[in-house]
Amino acid sequence: MKFARIVCLLVSAGIAGTVAAADPFYIGSWTFAAAVVAPWADAQRKPDDTERARLMGKTVVLKAKEISGPRPFACARPQYKVTDYGPDMIFQGAFDEMQRADKKADPEALAASLGFAGVPIRTLETGCEIDIHFVDDTTAEVGLNNYVYTLKKR
Repeated sequence: MKFARIVCLLVSAGIAGTVAAADPFYIGSWTFAAAVVAPWADAQRKPDDTERARLMGKTVVLKAKEISGPRPFACARPQYKVTDYGPDMIFQGAFDEMQRADKKADPEALAASLGFAGVPIRTLETGCEIDIHFVDDTTAEVGLNNYVYTLKKR
């Protein structure tokens, strides 16, 4: 009986060790699937489409010690930190700035228009130029040069 308990304990410890060693949800390949003009973009000026065209269909790979992909997403030494943000803080606080300029601009409604449902919004700070905001575990969004890009996990 004592032997059986020890075996069960060791098997449980092995399973727990395997779970603890699993990669974080964001590690993997992410493909640029869509892009929309960002809500904060100047309505009088259409953003340059060149970068959007260059990124669509491309892949960004988030690895434990590197991000590979097209500029400006590649990063040799990311310092990952997952943080929960409110809608006012995503996209470097763009929705908060919009609300300060126009009280009618509701950060929660703006976030919802981009697919975010509720709060908090899980965000991956990379320590590089780009923060990644997660709609769910397989859909993420990134703001860049007046576009919001949707990335899908492959």
